[in-house]
Amino acid sequence: MKIKGPPFFILFSAWIFISTSTGAWAMDKSYEKATFAGGCFWGMEKVFSEMNGVVSTQVGYTGGTVKDPSYELVCTGITGHAEAIEVSYDPSKIGYEGLLEFFFRHHDPTTPNRQGPDIGSQYRSAIFYHSPEQEKAALKAKELLDRSGVFKKPIVTEIKPAGEFFRAEDYHQKYLKKNPHGYCSIQLQSSRIGQVLRSARQKA
Repeated sequence: MKIKGPPFFILFSAWIFISTSTGAWAMDKSYEKATFAGGCFWGMEKVFSEMNGVVSTQVGYTGGTVKDPSYELVCTGITGHAEAIEVSYDPSKIGYEGLLEFFFRHHDPTTPNRQGPDIGSQYRSAIFYHSPEQEKAALKAKELLDRSGVFKKPIVTEIKPAGEFFRAEDYHQKYLKKNPHGYCSIQLQSSRIGQVLRSARQKA
């Protein structure tokens, strides 16, 4: 009997391709996105990329008024952008509250437009939320930490809706992984941050 149509192996290959692609797409859809600004994005990307549950990271510019700005333009301060990191994470392994805890622990949220020796509005502390749930969690974390006395000065972290994120130039991506002797200031904070936030979550 003559079988019309493409050979079986072609159909089989096509089925595998479609099934694999669909499975990967469905898996990607289960990931969530978070965006933070906490000073030099080289260092922030390095520490976040090493977290269990973080699937991918990229650095870029957000929160400004100029479309697709260059690094040099952002550094002038006239665009209003912050150096930021966009994180894709698996919520079955780490929650957004865990990312907030990590964020506040790895930069100084009390210094306006500055992280250590890096000065300028592009180095400001900011959380760009992607959902009402993220906004609520960010506001609560900020309030809890302010009330706790962990920091000697008020937290100045901006909490704003996420806008367009402009991916930074390729040489900035995974910079410290490609340049292990490179420098980027990370202002590590008290371990009490985690204690305060985790205690509040347990009581909720």
